[in-house]
Amino acid sequence: MTSIEQQIAVIRHGSEELLIEAELREKLNSGRPLRVKAGFDPTAPDLHLGHTVLLNKLRQLQDLGHHIVFLVGDFTGMIGDPSGKNATRPPLSREEVAQNAVTYTDQVFRILDRAKTEVAFNSAWMDRLNAADMIRLAATYTVARMLERDDFAKRYKGRQAIAIHEFLYPLVQGYDSVALKSDLELGGTDQRFNLLMGREVQKHFGQPPQCILTLPLLEGTDGVNKMSKSLGNYIGISEPPAEIFGKLMSISDDLMWRYIELLSFESPRKIAEKKRAVEHGGNPRDVKFDFAKEIVARFHGAAAGEAAAADFEARFRRAEIPADIAEVSLAAKGGTLALSQVLKQAGLAASASEALRLIEQGGVKLNGVKVSDRAHQLARGTQAVLQVGKRRFARVTIT
Repeated sequence: MTSIEQQIAVIRHGSEELLIEAELREKLNSGRPLRVKAGFDPTAPDLHLGHTVLLNKLRQLQDLGHHIVFLVGDFTGMIGDPSGKNATRPPLSREEVAQNAVTYTDQVFRILDRAKTEVAFNSAWMDRLNAADMIRLAATYTVARMLERDDFAKRYKGRQAIAIHEFLYPLVQGYDSVALKSDLELGGTDQRFNLLMGREVQKHFGQPPQCILTLPLLEGTDGVNKMSKSLGNYIGISEPPAEIFGKLMSISDDLMWRYIELLSFESPRKIAEKKRAVEHGGNPRDVKFDFAKEIVARFHGAAAGEAAAADFEARFRRAEIPADIAEVSLAAKGGTLALSQVLKQAGLAASASEALRLIEQGGVKLNGVKVSDRAHQLARGTQAVLQVGKRRFARVTIT
């Protein structure tokens, strides 16, 4: 049986903040499995590697014997989470949310144990609340306290619109904790306010307040912004193995370590050994290659990981990169440079508009992998071989 100290160590590993540890110890000391909640709003149809930082922690807690509640925010998804946003998010229709939710619940079991996971939808209780119930819920918090939230405060100070329904989002998320009798809720660091709201709403309804655990946010392939499908900097867990492998091979060497630390199941000792090897002259490409194979294998199986690795190597050999390939160094003033701009500045396209057309038509390869996303960004520190058509090449370094 795992001791409380061992459980705390597992919970804390790779996390940002645990509130409140003394309360969590008391809950663990009861000997009963904790009800562990994590909510996902199905605002896009696919889960990506950024989501798996939290899902991996849920699996660890599941393996410790705790009860995992995977909450699909089909009701909150129609509001739109304002966390970290500088403008009101357009709401999704119930039909859009429902379609996305089906995909979510299928993909999540690539990580969680289906037989040991409770899947809940917050529309199950929110649809039952009437107008009077919502008013009573809104009365549990003040506007002044709501405006203490960082993103609301910035928008208010900048005279940017804040819709009244956005104030309801954290209240509804807090009420979810009441409905589920949550002992522990997990979320990204941008969810801290919402998670703390759960504690307050539970107290108001006479429940013991949940503990909260925040997890780091994974940067997207651009190395700057949080991974997001809307920003085109994501790696979806259901994407074809070759695409996952190629996208991971295209990230910068610096970003590679961030991905490995948050996503790899290798031990911290093994990761530290690889870091030392690279610092003493080892090739970071080899580390990235092994990591890409590990991630593909996790979501598509070991055979797919091996096949994607072999396919990646074969595509490089078939490309017959010229010996006199042009070497180009480009500055990314904001930390990233759009692929279309890279193609233009490297002389592989006459203009940015031509570059966008080439990308859309599938005529551009990055490290041997076809790129068809107009929004694709290259982060500072990236070193990659770009190919346009069959004969135009450049080895590009983003500084």
